[in-house]
Amino acid sequence: MKKLVIAYSGGLDTSYCAVSLSKAGYDVHAVSVNTGGFTNEEIKTIEANAYKMGVSTYKNIDAVATFYNKVVKYLIFGNVLKNNTYPLSVSAERIIQAIEIIEYAKSIDAEYIAHGSTGAGNDQVRFDMIFQTLAPGIKIITPIRDGKLTRQEEIDYLKENNVDMSWEKAKYSVNKGLWGTSVGGSETLTSGKPLPGAAYPSQLEKDGEEKVVLTFEKGELVAVNGVKNDSDKVIETLNTLAAAYAIGRDIHVGDTIVGIKGRVGFEAAAALITIKAHHLLEKHTLTKWQLQHKEYLASFYGMHLHEGQYLDPVMRDMEAFLQSSQDKVSGDVIVTLKPYHFSLDGISSKHDLMSAKFGSYGEENKGWTADEAKGFIKIVGNQNKIYQQVNS
Repeated sequence: MKKLVIAYSGGLDTSYCAVSLSKAGYDVHAVSVNTGGFTNEEIKTIEANAYKMGVSTYKNIDAVATFYNKVVKYLIFGNVLKNNTYPLSVSAERIIQAIEIIEYAKSIDAEYIAHGSTGAGNDQVRFDMIFQTLAPGIKIITPIRDGKLTRQEEIDYLKENNVDMSWEKAKYSVNKGLWGTSVGGSETLTSGKPLPGAAYPSQLEKDGEEKVVLTFEKGELVAVNGVKNDSDKVIETLNTLAAAYAIGRDIHVGDTIVGIKGRVGFEAAAALITIKAHHLLEKHTLTKWQLQHKEYLASFYGMHLHEGQYLDPVMRDMEAFLQSSQDKVSGDVIVTLKPYHFSLDGISSKHDLMSAKFGSYGEENKGWTADEAKGFIKIVGNQNKIYQQVNS
C-alpha cells in the first residue's frame, strides 16, 4: 500500500480526507500537532475518531513548548498584531504544525502527505510551501481543494460511508491553540454581522475587577502574581484567569495570501494582555530609536510569518534583532482584569528610563540649564529655519 501521512485535526475536512484516502488504497497515518488548547481527554477523543475513519496509526505530537520557543516569543518581542488587531493565533500555529508533520512523514518514509485545506484559504499556501521546501520528494494530496468540495458534499459522503458524528451541529469552525482561538461562522463570511457571544469558547464567569502582576525577564513572560513557570505554562495560566472575564474577543479583517479579503473572529485573552503589557514595559525601558526600528521590523516579521515565509533566512535575521532588543525589558506590569476588557495600571522595573533624577516631564529639569535648553532648540530647528527662509 502507498504510505501516506495526513495532517489530522479531527474536523470535517480532515475526517473526509482520512476516509476517502483510506478507501482509495492508501496506508493512512494520521498526525495531530498539539500547539496548545487541548486536554488529554480531547486528544484521546480525536485519536478514537481517527481510527473510526480507517487510519492505520494515529500520533499526537506535543509541540506547545516548540511553538512558544520558535514563534510565540518573537511575536511577543515584536508586539505583533496584524492590522493592529490579530495576534496571528492560527497562522503562527500552522507553521509549526507543518514542520512537525513533514518531519514525521520523513521519519516513517511516507511517499505522500495530505491536508484538508480548501483552495480559497491561507493554510494551503503555508502547508504546501513548507512541505515542498523540507521534503520535495513527497507528493502532496489535497482532496478538498482538488475536488472543490462543499461542506455538505463532505457530510453526505461520510454519511454514505456510515460515519455520522453530527457534523451539522458544528455551526462554527473553532481552532484552539496556545496563542488564541479562531472562530469562523456564517457571520464572518459577511462584512456586517458580528459573531454572537455564544460562539466564543469562553463565557463570562466573573464580575468586578481583579489585579494581576505579570513579570517579564528579557522580554519573556515568566510569572503571574509571583508564581514562576515555563513561559508557555505561564501564558496558559494567564489565559485561564482572563478567560473567566471573557476578555480578548474581536473580529479580524485582513488580506489573505491568495489576494482576497478575509474575516475571522478570535478569542485571545492571554495573547492580547501579554502583548499590551510587554509593549508598555518596552516604552519604559527602550530608547526611542529601539522602539522605532522594532516597530517596522516586527511588522515585516508578522507579515512574513502570516504569508508562510517562516523558512526564509531573513526571519532568523529579524529574530536576532528582536532578541537583542529585549536585554533590558525586565520588570513587573500591573494589569486589571474586568468583564470583557482589561487595563494596564503601570510598571515597575530597575531599567525604567523615567528615572526622576534626570527630570520630570513637563515639571522640572535636573540635567541641563535654561540656557542649554535654548541653545539646543536653536540648533535642532536650524534645518527648518534655513528651508523656510530659502524657499519663502
